[in-house]
Amino acid sequence: MPNNKTERLLLALIVICSAALVFVIYDGIRERNVVVGDTAPNFRITTDKGKTVTRSDFGGKLLVLNFWATWCPPCIDEIPSLNEFQRQMADSGVVVLGISQDKNERAYKRFMERTGIVFETARDPEANISAEYGTFKYPETYVIDSTGKVRQKYIGPVYWLDPKVISSIKALL
Repeated sequence: MPNNKTERLLLALIVICSAALVFVIYDGIRERNVVVGDTAPNFRITTDKGKTVTRSDFGGKLLVLNFWATWCPPCIDEIPSLNEFQRQMADSGVVVLGISQDKNERAYKRFMERTGIVFETARDPEANISAEYGTFKYPETYVIDSTGKVRQKYIGPVYWLDPKVISSIKALL
């Protein structure tokens, strides 16, 4: 009889360990895809100005988190309106953070020097942060409220000075 009890215990342990292993494997390979209503993944990055920021550093403000790259023509097309959007909305409690996926640091720095971007920028060459968000098309932008919830998501370039876009952002303030 003790053998039967030991065998059942071992079988139960094997089932539990197998289930845990399946969960760990699934969690590791599943694609993350942050959508409107989700809590935005936290991140830690050092900006081009040397300031370390996290998603929670923007508490009380509306964060416009833009994933982009210098090799992405639609991203480049979006920059002038995003720049002006930041200028217009800064006093309203909106902060734009552009995270570049550029691997080539020299090319990135040359681009930044000649472009005159006014919003906060950082480079994430391994695309770790965008991977946490499930971003693979650029540009992609998440509008994150003061509680950390994703309130809007834009895939592709946006004309940030469009009255409808500005109105939808102001409605979140």
